[in-house]
Amino acid sequence: MSEERVPVTLARKLRTLEYFTLAFGSMVGAGWLIIIDDWLTRGGPLGGILGFLLGSLLLIPIGLTYGRLVAGLPDAGGEVAYTERVFPRAVSFVTGWFVVLAYLVVCPWEAVAIGKLLSRVAPVLDSVELYRFGGQPVFLYRLLLGLAVTAFICYLNYRGIRSSATFQNVCTFGLLAVFAVFSALGLVRGDLSNLTPLFSHPGAGGALVSILLVLQIVPYFMTGFEAVAKSSEEAHSDFQPTGFRNAILLAIAVGGFFYATVLLVVPMVHPWTELAAIPFGTAVAFERAFGSRAIGDFILLGALLSLFKVFNGCFIAATRMVYGMGKRGLVHSSLASVHPRFQTPHLAIAFVGLVTVLSTFLGDALLVPLSELGSLAIAVGWLSACVCFLKGVSWSASRPPGRGALWMAGFGALVALALVLMKLFPFVPGHMSWPQYLGLFVWMSLGFVLWWAAGARGDPRRITR
Repeated sequence: MSEERVPVTLARKLRTLEYFTLAFGSMVGAGWLIIIDDWLTRGGPLGGILGFLLGSLLLIPIGLTYGRLVAGLPDAGGEVAYTERVFPRAVSFVTGWFVVLAYLVVCPWEAVAIGKLLSRVAPVLDSVELYRFGGQPVFLYRLLLGLAVTAFICYLNYRGIRSSATFQNVCTFGLLAVFAVFSALGLVRGDLSNLTPLFSHPGAGGALVSILLVLQIVPYFMTGFEAVAKSSEEAHSDFQPTGFRNAILLAIAVGGFFYATVLLVVPMVHPWTELAAIPFGTAVAFERAFGSRAIGDFILLGALLSLFKVFNGCFIAATRMVYGMGKRGLVHSSLASVHPRFQTPHLAIAFVGLVTVLSTFLGDALLVPLSELGSLAIAVGWLSACVCFLKGVSWSASRPPGRGALWMAGFGALVALALVLMKLFPFVPGHMSWPQYLGLFVWMSLGFVLWWAAGARGDPRRITR
């Protein structure tokens, strides 16, 4: 008599703390160190602060909608799981492939950025140029460092969700500790007179323009809270579904507060008009204010921890999305394989790791324009989630959502649609240019090849609960 094999499932280890560090960790990278000069040029100190705070408030309806969807339908496929219930399979595939892009494009960028960041304290990393791609140099030691970090992240995720979640916790709270120290020092040593002019554009109309210019980039720097959905199958057995919503909302609130505080303390310690075009402006401002290179390196440590957690968080989200698509035959079903010992989607991890490794060899030239696709890709995911909720996904038959929940989802859908259109319409500042359209075409072409190879076009299978 043969025994029936029990299918291996993902390990259920995560609690609210891990979901918060996954969401916040996937959200806040190193932009607050590397490109704060761009933020201040766009809006000035007050324009930047108001832009990020307003943007955070606009994302709350989307966060609440995700919280309701995940609580009713905890599935690693996230947006794929939602769309398959109310749309054709082709729509589920396109939505899922967009969301995979949103996370996957971050991984090689972080692998490259880590070398760029550390070259500030170790100039030897820039000493051996291998070749140039797109006019940008690719350095040997930076490349090796990026590949080593990628291998570490792959190994960490392969060994189990508990190890990658613990690493995420350490990096997230390490960053928050660095943030607390340099924020306190900035408030004590800083001078409010350095904040003037408060806005980058003069006059009442200029103040509005300043806020809007910052508001436009907020979604890109706040992407990540929806990563909670991708690991929802790995919630601990005694986890309460409301914990998903709490983690999402806390991540949005802490993220908005983080960015607003940085935009306050950095120009307080050094006149912000002098920080334009200065690399690593946050660290430089504190070094000049305190006359110490050590404090700049301390801030650099926080940025390094931030890069690690963003890499790890987006890697987790990308692999779970690929796993969720594999379960449905939208890509090859082997990508839904789960390791019998570590209970991780090991082939999806290998796939995302391979794409990351290959992309790392391209250096900055291709990754910079492709990374800008992230805001479009995730906005497509946000839009699909809100529309699916409005169409009845994750509703309880005994307790349908109230009018407030529907209004929230409707408003969230409008916000997401506006973000999509802002990237597509050529008359809107910050719209996509031909490199982004080319990258999008290549990515979608690859996806459709995988879709047809998996036989998804004629596969009537659907996962139901």
